[in-house]
Amino acid sequence: MGTVSGAGARLLRMFEGHRLTPTQRRIAHCMVRRADDAPFLSSVELAELAGVSQPSVTRFAVALGFDGYPALRRHLRESLPAPSAGGAPGAGEDGGAAGNAYQQAVHAEIEHLRQLAALLADPAPVAEAGRLLAASRPLPVLGLRAAAAQARGFAYFAAKVHPDVRLLDEGGSMLDDRLDAAVRAGASALLCFALPRHPRETVAALEHAREAGLRIVTVADSVFAPVARPGDLLLPAAVGTALSFDTACSPMMLGRVLLEAMCDELPDAQARLEEFDTRAAQRGLFAE
Repeated sequence: MGTVSGAGARLLRMFEGHRLTPTQRRIAHCMVRRADDAPFLSSVELAELAGVSQPSVTRFAVALGFDGYPALRRHLRESLPAPSAGGAPGAGEDGGAAGNAYQQAVHAEIEHLRQLAALLADPAPVAEAGRLLAASRPLPVLGLRAAAAQARGFAYFAAKVHPDVRLLDEGGSMLDDRLDAAVRAGASALLCFALPRHPRETVAALEHAREAGLRIVTVADSVFAPVARPGDLLLPAAVGTALSFDTACSPMMLGRVLLEAMCDELPDAQARLEEFDTRAAQRGLFAE
């Protein structure tokens, strides 16, 4: 996964290598999102936050190799870094408050982008994804509900360099039909944007795509997202949760990085872009 900083990164390293059930992944994802609070949560509090039962939290701790949840929480507390001399946690560089709630939300997004930059220190997974997406003719791009905007944005730009991009941003009974049509037309891979809350239709559509033989490349908010399956190429990009509605700067940035990787694998990408610019000028598409 690469190296990320902070309490969330320490939790991710603890969870890596464990085969977790969907319920356990939900608990793990909740702990990562509440990484600073996790060492101080009771099993009941964690269960309520994750929307699971208290016994599920106990089984989760055992799955990680601990005798029970108290042992897991004790381990988390012992792993806390020593307080710095620069002031209380969350203080600014001048020792003052970290800002209002809006500023804190922006700072959280900046931290997510830093984590993404650290993840991209190893470019191999993105490069592999670029090869898969460039080679698929057509290329279906899936994103439902909250993820629809990310899928639509990727598909809009990808269509300028890829000869056949098919946006799948609506669920319903036609979704499987459209996936089948893409497979019949020669598709070999599918790009999925999967963001919380994860629709059941997304999970079902991905299962259908796998059964049809498509390789799945997924941009998800966490490696513990319920869409993750062995054999998929999953690229995590955290969403912000500080506001009433999630923010997705990091997934959007990762989508643009994937576009760049795909362009690197398309020999005629630059020519297609220049052709579009010429036609746009002739048609007077843009005001500038």
